[in-house]
Amino acid sequence: MMSTNWKFDTAHSNVTFSVRHMVVSRTRGKFAKWSGELLFDPDDVTKSKVEVSIDPASIDTNEPQRDEHLRSADFLDVKKHPHLTFRSRKVQDLGENRLRVIGDLTIAGVAREVVLEVENQGRAKDPWGGERAGFSARTHIDEWVDSPSAPKAAARGG
Repeated sequence: MMSTNWKFDTAHSNVTFSVRHMVVSRTRGKFAKWSGELLFDPDDVTKSKVEVSIDPASIDTNEPQRDEHLRSADFLDVKKHPHLTFRSRKVQDLGENRLRVIGDLTIAGVAREVVLEVENQGRAKDPWGGERAGFSARTHIDEWVDSPSAPKAAARGG
């Protein structure tokens, strides 16, 4: 089998998050506009690559006033930084359809290495004969807010 280049199907996929809000609670949200590509080599997953671009202005936490604040220079600074990006640098095969993807996540102009824990959920034919592949990924980036270069309000626990 050879490498396959996949474009993410944003109608059937999502980019969601959960963040600490005011130090004592969690707020959940999503980014409505994003795109990405995956070059996947099932014979040698270590040769695989992924790139994702997110429109930070599309943030939605179900609270318009908070979303506007998150778009501001206190957090995402969407006027100055119109894209959040992830670019993989290394893919590790952990066995049992699990992968570890190490790459650079850039938020508000600050790039940090993050590790995605990924589950390969398989491939299937859709009703029209096209091939689909499913993956889910998670990461944890609390260390971002501890950085002196973190967005101002995030460093204050906002």
